Amino acid sequence: MLDEAIEGTEQFAANDPRSALSAFYRAFNARDLRLMEQVWLPGDEPSMSNPLGGIARGWPEIRAVYERLFEGDARVQVQFHDFRISPVDEGFVAVGRERGTFERGNVRFDLAIRTSRLFRRTAEGWRQLHHHGSIDDPELLGRYQQSVR
Repeated sequence: MLDEAIEGTEQFAANDPRSALSAFYRAFNARDLRLMEQVWLPGDEPSMSNPLGGIARGWPEIRAVYERLFEGDARVQVQFHDFRISPVDEGFVAVGRERGTFERGNVRFDLAIRTSRLFRRTAEGWRQLHHHGSIDDPELLGRYQQSVR
C-alpha cells in the first residue's frame, strides 16, 4: 500500500480497513464534526496525541480539538500515504505519512506528518481508538503551531 494515497474520496467495502481511513480523511478534509464523531470510538477510551491538540483523552476532549480546528479560519487538507496496515486482535493499526497544506489568510505551506492510527472493529463498524501524529522538522512544527494559534 506504499504507493496508495487516501484523502477521503475513496470507496471501499465496509470490512476493508481502508474504508475507516477514508471516512476519517473525508470527515477531516470536509471539516465535518458529525462525521468525525462517527469515526471515533465513543466514551473515555480513545486517545489522540498530535502537534496541535497535545494529548487528548476520551471523545469529549478529542472533539474539542477538532471543534477548534474546524471552526477556526485555518484550513488544513491532508492525505494519508506511504502507509502499511497491520491487523491486530479486533482491529488494525495503520502507520504512514500525511502530506497536505495549511492555509490561513496569506499564509500557506506544505505539511509533512508521521501518523499512526489504531482502529477497533465494533458492531457499528470500524472506530478509531488512537491517533498519534508528529512533525519531524522542528521549523515546520513551530510554524504550524504558531500559525494555528
